[in-house]
Amino acid sequence: MLWAGLDIGTTSVSIVLTDAATGVEAYAASRPNRSWIPGTREDERLQDPERIWRTVEDVLRDIGAYRPAIAGVGGTGQMHGIVYVNRGGRHASPLYTWQDRRGDRQRFPAGNAAASRSGGGGRTYAEWLSEATSSRLAAGYGLVTHAWNAANGALPDEPCTMCTIGDYVAMRLAGRTEPIIDATNAASLGGFDLERGRFDPAAAESAGAPPGALPAVVPSNAPVGRTEDGIPVYNAIGDNQASFLGAVHSVSRSVLVNVGTGSQVSAYAGTYGRAEGLELRPFPGGGYLWVGASINGGKAYALLESFFRDVVREMTGAEPSGDLYEAMNRLAERDAGGRRGTGTEAPPLIRTTLLGTREEPGLTGAIDLLTERNFTASHLVRGFLEGMARELLAYYDRFPEDVKRGSASLVGAGNGLRGNPGLRRSVSEAFGLPLRIAPREEEAAYGAALHAAVSHGAFASYEEAVRAWYAEEDVDMRR
Repeated sequence: MLWAGLDIGTTSVSIVLTDAATGVEAYAASRPNRSWIPGTREDERLQDPERIWRTVEDVLRDIGAYRPAIAGVGGTGQMHGIVYVNRGGRHASPLYTWQDRRGDRQRFPAGNAAASRSGGGGRTYAEWLSEATSSRLAAGYGLVTHAWNAANGALPDEPCTMCTIGDYVAMRLAGRTEPIIDATNAASLGGFDLERGRFDPAAAESAGAPPGALPAVVPSNAPVGRTEDGIPVYNAIGDNQASFLGAVHSVSRSVLVNVGTGSQVSAYAGTYGRAEGLELRPFPGGGYLWVGASINGGKAYALLESFFRDVVREMTGAEPSGDLYEAMNRLAERDAGGRRGTGTEAPPLIRTTLLGTREEPGLTGAIDLLTERNFTASHLVRGFLEGMARELLAYYDRFPEDVKRGSASLVGAGNGLRGNPGLRRSVSEAFGLPLRIAPREEEAAYGAALHAAVSHGAFASYEEAVRAWYAEEDVDMRR
């Protein structure tokens, strides 16, 4: 018997099949998510839901021989973004991804006559809606994107319900025509009452979301339906929560650092709380995850790679063959001995917030402590890696003290950490803990499979499932 986990990521669609008794992977595969749609402005980030669905169909077709043994399917996918679904159960819009920044546009220019009437002058849609709902919202959150769409005539012409792409795929996989959502995905849209486990009606009204525009909130373990050949389909959960489940060896005692396109640091808490600059996200089965989320993450390193490519192109007139990440990683290793306060040459102090932050979208990057000795390519690479690690540590420093005291291990996940020894070292040194890389590469898909097993009743709790399935052959990557 096998459990299947499906992950609809920003750049790939992945599936993992796990043995029901041991959690050992029986099959894992990934296909590129080539669904990007050109936007009309630079701050728009759109994907085609139909092309995503066709990629899911291709992935599922590849596992045809395994299907008779599959006992259930759990799903996950990129959070925050929304797709509008019509009454026939099909998308009526593109997927507005979590990277979409139209919520950072000004609602009305300062001094505009309409601004004085609405109270929205000189503020972005995210700022205005945050104040209107007394909650911290940011561009990329579904409710903020919807508020922009509603104010700018960009809503579908027919009645629709918005949901995440994970919910959309689960709905289609189960043959439903109406999406449902669990608290982990619902909270990622914004305007969600964490204590009551429901959307805040006042927040929905402020964003221009009438009754029916938001999906019904159901328990995380709720069944969505069955596939055409009778396989149970369980609710999609947020990819941050799924990655946590797929990476850690204990729900209650692990800190997860995940670096992909963006990056997050996460730890479990059993009780509700508040902390400046952090998100408290629902956890399937109860409790919460404290999350510090950066929109920079691996994107900052990708921008540095793009800079080096531009230098090579302009200086030589030739296009570099392949990407330059391996060369950058070698540069980081060359001067790995340089440390602040040791007398050896340390890299410049770099703030890698090139894309701003959710709290301060206008924040820029910065370089300090640049000297004639560390103004080199290798020191620049190391400075970026240390800056990425420091941004995550700054979030972790804000976690409640009882959560930090209960954290016994630091676990790394995501391709940004797996493929970059310099970043692994920088994270370990910043946090002052050995960094153990999660034993499985498709953490979110694996977590979704574990979620299916718990939802089916194979385990009494997520803690029990994680401890039963965790692979001891993990690797301490600190050097």
